[in-house]
Amino acid sequence: MAQRFLQLTEVSEILNISSAQAYALVRSGELPAIKIGGRGQWRVETVELENYIQRMYAETKSFVEAHPFGTAGEE
Repeated sequence: MAQRFLQLTEVSEILNISSAQAYALVRSGELPAIKIGGRGQWRVETVELENYIQRMYAETKSFVEAHPFGTAGEE
């Protein structure tokens, strides 16, 4: 059975970012997560992580389309 929730350390490994960056994504609300347990451990649902990744692909595509590479100064 696939794992439903990920720890922030796992999220940071998947995205190849630091733990601090993963925490910042969660705290800013950019990456939806829940806080569970008495110690308030953050957990990210795998589907939410996938949604985040897809949103980043879409945002990157829009950025690239708006800022084409190599067209500045060409005649």
